[in-house]
Amino acid sequence: MRFDSYTDRSVAVAVDLVNSLEAVKEREHLDGPEALASFLDGHGMHPTRRPGERDVEEVRALRERLRRVFEAASPGEATAILNELLDEARAHPQLAAHDGEPLHIHYAPTDAPIARHLAATAAMGLAVAMAEGGFERLGVCAWERCRDVFVDASRNRSRRYCDPAVCGNRATAAAYRARRKEQTPA
Repeated sequence: MRFDSYTDRSVAVAVDLVNSLEAVKEREHLDGPEALASFLDGHGMHPTRRPGERDVEEVRALRERLRRVFEAASPGEATAILNELLDEARAHPQLAAHDGEPLHIHYAPTDAPIARHLAATAAMGLAVAMAEGGFERLGVCAWERCRDVFVDASRNRSRRYCDPAVCGNRATAAAYRARRKEQTPA
């Protein structure tokens, strides 16, 4: 499943923002304004001012709310969270062309506060992903030592790990070792 390129970018913003806190290891990647500025730059988002400590706090709070979308028990719960975020961010899609990029959609004005801009972008990306692909496309890694989130773009909606080559292999190896240990006589 492929979304349009701007939706792909919005979904990536949502996923990467949630994963900026390694939930199991409690390792924080948004540890200050410079880290937030780097995150924004890495996602092609260029706010009109440099982030400050308050922006970091607001974005971390947003991140927790976005995680709840992935961990929701039902499509209705995820929908309610996304609609609340979109309402609070006052998402208002507008066409934009800047910095040599082709025409694309912004969901909040570029001069909006950083957390509002991120909320509108991430929530719209996830809303489109759910509307086009279904709630079951949103996932949390099944490996017990990872809680990263992902959006499953596979045809058969069977993805279980944030990165099948890493977490999937580690989970398989751990299960194999556990089976071998059970089979070994004492």
